[in-house]
Amino acid sequence: MLFQGFDSPDFDTFKIDGLDARMEAIKERVRPKFQIIGEKLIEDLSVLAGNEMFLHIAKHARRTVNPPKDTWLAIAANKRGYKKHPHFQIGLFDDHVFIWLAFIYELPNKTEIAKNFLEELDLLKELIPNEYVLSMDHMKKDAESMEKLGEEGLRKSLQRFRDVKKSEFLIGRHIQANDPVLKDGEKFLFLAEDTFKTLFPLYQLSFQQK
Repeated sequence: MLFQGFDSPDFDTFKIDGLDARMEAIKERVRPKFQIIGEKLIEDLSVLAGNEMFLHIAKHARRTVNPPKDTWLAIAANKRGYKKHPHFQIGLFDDHVFIWLAFIYELPNKTEIAKNFLEELDLLKELIPNEYVLSMDHMKKDAESMEKLGEEGLRKSLQRFRDVKKSEFLIGRHIQANDPVLKDGEKFLFLAEDTFKTLFPLYQLSFQQK
């Protein structure tokens, strides 16, 4: 089955009132697309990693009142879960798609990962394109471009990731809902693959022991 792209109803999902109604729309509209995207991308990432990668699609099972503001798929090297591991994400808010390499606060060794990245700051600057964006919190829409951050901004972000328990480090792309690339499934998959391939050395670096 081919991925046909994202469209307005996918983004309008997050304008639906009520937990049950919004979750039903996520299940009907978005999750089937995530399944197709994920099955394609785990093949590519497994080849890059040299080991099996596993697809996880957010279920939002802990929510009892407030409907989710976004939803996502995650790809990680662990079959049972992804939050405690470096992982790749694709997801939607109501106004954009995000494509991330994600290091979130549940990581047990995030301090060590941050130290690795700080020691290899020159490599990170070389690896990460200026148009990519950085977020420190996966729950928020906010993200800063690498170009705007500069070396000092990147260093401060990594120091915060190292020192603040709830701080996170997500790096990748934001694609606005009206961007034509989202309407073309083939082009979007190519963009996602290219993003993950670009960030893969950073993923590998996160596993290095110092």
